[in-house]
Amino acid sequence: MATGWAGDGAVQDQIDATVKDAIARARSRLPKGAGRANCEECDAPIPEARRKAMPGVRLCVACQEAVDRGHDVVGGINRRGSKDSQLR
Repeated sequence: MATGWAGDGAVQDQIDATVKDAIARARSRLPKGAGRANCEECDAPIPEARRKAMPGVRLCVACQEAVDRGHDVVGGINRRGSKDSQLR
């Protein structure tokens, strides 16, 4: 159901675009290139199962969890057209 001047599929298009952006952002954070046998931070061995599951991995699980906790969640783009949503 469209409102105002929006087309019939406008809401779903906004949802799809938001999901695609989140997927692209997550994929950009994945490691690339050759992985390491030992962690860059603590030099602990990285298990082969982890190296196979995550090609290009450079950190052990414990160090990766510490890095992940440090990342802030990005709010994303406001795709709603109402002034109310833009003023918040």
